[in-house]
Amino acid sequence: MDTNIFKYFDEIPVKEVAPGFFSKLIHTDRNTINFITVAAGCTVPRHKHFHQQYTFVIEGQFELTVNDDPQVLDPGRFALIPSEAYHSGVAITDCKLLDIFDPVREDYRAL
Repeated sequence: MDTNIFKYFDEIPVKEVAPGFFSKLIHTDRNTINFITVAAGCTVPRHKHFHQQYTFVIEGQFELTVNDDPQVLDPGRFALIPSEAYHSGVAITDCKLLDIFDPVREDYRAL
């Protein structure tokens, strides 16, 4: 098996990127892929960054507010957050999320 191509998800360490947001991070040359487990009620405060962010809910419900517009995401709905857009969120239920950032989140790589 080519270990530069094929990986084991269980071998990715878990990092707490925000209080209650536990992530497994994969960094490519161009993107950061963030698999997140978050408990109901946990929040991420309003913030912005130059990265484009694509947010998907794999399990549960997550209220995402982008530019002061709150919307509930579930496995059937996702968000494409533009660069420099203010956003925040709260887990309505226990959630599994997937965020993809473009370009790479160097701050997450340094965790």
